[in-house]
Amino acid sequence: MVIEKMNSELTAHSEPTVNSATTDSNSNWNRAMFVGLSAYVVSRLCVLAGAAVRAAQVVVDERANDEPESSAYDTITGVLTSWDGRWYLEIVRGGYPDSIPPNITYDQLEARAAFFPVYPWLARIADAVLPGGDTMAALGVNFVLGALSVILVGLLARRLFSVSVAARAMTLYAVFPGSFVLSFAYSEATLIVLAAACLLFLVNEQWLLAGLAAALATGARPNGVALVAACAIASVLAIRKSRDWSSLIAVVLAPIGFVGFQLYIDNTTGETGAWFRVQREAWAEGTSFGATAVTNTFSFLTGPLDSPTDALTAVTLIALIGMAYCAWKIRFNLVLSAYCAVVVALMLIPETVTARPRFLFTAFPLIIAVAAWWPEPDADPDHHRASWDRAGWDLTLVLGGAGLAALTGLYGVFGAIP
Repeated sequence: MVIEKMNSELTAHSEPTVNSATTDSNSNWNRAMFVGLSAYVVSRLCVLAGAAVRAAQVVVDERANDEPESSAYDTITGVLTSWDGRWYLEIVRGGYPDSIPPNITYDQLEARAAFFPVYPWLARIADAVLPGGDTMAALGVNFVLGALSVILVGLLARRLFSVSVAARAMTLYAVFPGSFVLSFAYSEATLIVLAAACLLFLVNEQWLLAGLAAALATGARPNGVALVAACAIASVLAIRKSRDWSSLIAVVLAPIGFVGFQLYIDNTTGETGAWFRVQREAWAEGTSFGATAVTNTFSFLTGPLDSPTDALTAVTLIALIGMAYCAWKIRFNLVLSAYCAVVVALMLIPETVTARPRFLFTAFPLIIAVAAWWPEPDADPDHHRASWDRAGWDLTLVLGGAGLAALTGLYGVFGAIP
């Protein structure tokens, strides 16, 4: 495969001589970005393929019922703005509600109060300056943020390991099945861009920038609060190492987005704890502390074809175990590990919606850990182990692309909860 070949070439050139170090490093990084962004484009085509399957089904149903046929554009964008995308678009169009009715359900428009503001506000800005309407603005913002997230994941991997690891990390990140969410009107792309920037700033000990990025991230998604833990661990390490008390700036700034949104939504709706009430009433969001994930996984093992939702939970947990193993084997960076640990905990704690590919995807540093653990291609292309490494890599990419198309189609027909 083209991407695998380019990855091999990057590895072969990852140790430049002293005299040409800067030039070779820049050249290798440019090639790595090309690999990562190429994988991103291919992965977006896989998502479109999954949405097209749903579009074809809709047209067939309309013909059978003698109804006017929907355009491919309307059907595909309908898939990409389904589920939570509906609520984000409601925020883009009408902002947050000024009151929330008692015993609210997820069918009521006021339920949009459960969704954080950074992504819909970005989409609203894009809609104001670009043609095409709010739907295209919301999807376009995510396409750009998705590409930016690929580059930032690569920069973080390069900073911690090498250019060849960065190339693998960007490729794995792009084709990871949970990356379907980069093409949906969801807020994960916004979170990951801000989280990756924050973690990169923390690694470089740029405390103010890390804190500002974290403050925005905690206003993008609830699990952005994982960055508070990352900032705290980074600060503890910096203080122990060099008495760098300025690192506390990041810790202080990090939760501002989350706290600020709670104050904003309370003030807008005229009640205290509005966000928590909507979560509790509209989505019946309780806590199971992992029991739901274990129960769903056991159900999948006893009846693999009974429930797509149980299958997603089981596959997500299996992937999590494998990724955590890779992180343990390479003794992964403590700051990034803290971020991942909180993201995973927040994924497993809820009672209603538990382990899902998109939640695991937001623990993207684990993908970097897999890329760092992955054996380097052997210099001899005929070597037996190199052949197995290439076969494993190719299989991983193919399964990732298939997973992207399958998840998009499954969510498009409302066959499982994302």
